Amino acid sequence: MWQKLSLRARLNMLLALVMVLGLAVNIARLLLEAGPRVAAEDQSVVRLARGFVETLVSDINETPNPEARLDQIVEGLKQLRHVSITREQTASTTPAAPAPPGTSGEPRQVPEWFVTLIHPEQTTVGVPIAVNGRSLGSLVITSHPTDEIAEIWDGIVTQLEIGSAIAAALLLITMVVVNRALQPITSLADAMTAIEAGRYDTRVRPGGSPELAAICGKLNHLASVLGTTVEDKRHLAERMVSLQDVERKEIARDLHDEFGPYLFALRAHASALTQLADAAEPDLEVLRKHIGAMSDQVNALQQFNRRVLERLRPVGLAELGLADALAALMRLWRETHPGVEIKTSISPLLGARGETAELTIYRIIQEALTNVFRHARATRVDISVEPAAARPGTVEPEAIMVSVRDNGAGLPADHRQGFGMIGMRERVLALGGTMTVASTNHGVSVEALVPRGTEQTAAATPAILAAGNFSR
Repeated sequence: MWQKLSLRARLNMLLALVMVLGLAVNIARLLLEAGPRVAAEDQSVVRLARGFVETLVSDINETPNPEARLDQIVEGLKQLRHVSITREQTASTTPAAPAPPGTSGEPRQVPEWFVTLIHPEQTTVGVPIAVNGRSLGSLVITSHPTDEIAEIWDGIVTQLEIGSAIAAALLLITMVVVNRALQPITSLADAMTAIEAGRYDTRVRPGGSPELAAICGKLNHLASVLGTTVEDKRHLAERMVSLQDVERKEIARDLHDEFGPYLFALRAHASALTQLADAAEPDLEVLRKHIGAMSDQVNALQQFNRRVLERLRPVGLAELGLADALAALMRLWRETHPGVEIKTSISPLLGARGETAELTIYRIIQEALTNVFRHARATRVDISVEPAAARPGTVEPEAIMVSVRDNGAGLPADHRQGFGMIGMRERVLALGGTMTVASTNHGVSVEALVPRGTEQTAAATPAILAAGNFSR
């Protein structure tokens, strides 16, 4: 049952139990002190009453009528509180009726169980009276601590009433304070529900204790970061679809512009060969001319097909590996741009990388080199691929650092990145990495942190592959 209670109910119940326990302990203390208190008061009253009686009857021998004087003394002692004094006469005398102790008003109503609990027996003391050797009986002193017991009972009742009122007031005040202190928790729960539903603009007004106010602030920051991240992912998905469409348009245009004319020419040559074959005496020179033209067109189609395949998927990357594929790419750029020095450093300690990570590294370097040779007017390019620094507490690094630096003129102040670099950045972001492009007067630096061994879903892979060969 305790586990099902809310924090507010637990605190209120705990405070109520503490207050009730404190009140019960105080009442128990009064009850434990009541018995010794009444007993001490009883003994004190009886002792004082006995001394007082002995003093009064000390001069009874000098009176002419001791009997009358004794009765007068007993009658006067009826007004005493807490004790009653009666005369116990000898057999030769007439017994006097015991007189109750004097009261100043109506007797107080005290529960019988309470009287029995703190004072179960009355104290009775007899004081013998003798005049000239003749016994006049004795005066019996009987304690009656009714007033003392009533005072104790009234004190306990008053303590119970006032203590209950104070406890109730304190509990009410505490409940109000606790409710106000815990009010931000309700706001936090409502905000979390709203954030879970996708309303990332939800904010909580910091309030309550400093700890709760700090939690509210952190939740607001978390909601802001989540909203930004979701928005970035939405833009990334839109960009992936856009890049995929652009790549398809590029491939469609190339197929139309390249494959179309070559196929039309091949069909024309095939038609001409058919007509020559139907002739009575075919012209061998014309046949050789048509066959040579068809061979040239087939070679052109093969080269074009190789370029399209290279754009879609680097040839030899899966078969040769990343290092050999990059080496082949460097040889191609060195052959076409012999005036540019290209230095490549690929660490042999890269470890397991994963197919998608290798393709991403290859594309980053390919796109960066394309931009260098198109725009930078550089004479030197430094390329490095090495493991990133391992995070504290890990044995191996979880990412690969790719760096491409040139000594060109840098980017102009009003430069806007093209589809190529945007595609590379979004490819890296889709893998969970980061990419930065820094430009100075001494050249451009492209650095990317590519997570190793990342697997992509079937829906994301085509869009990632599509992000590629565009100039910046």
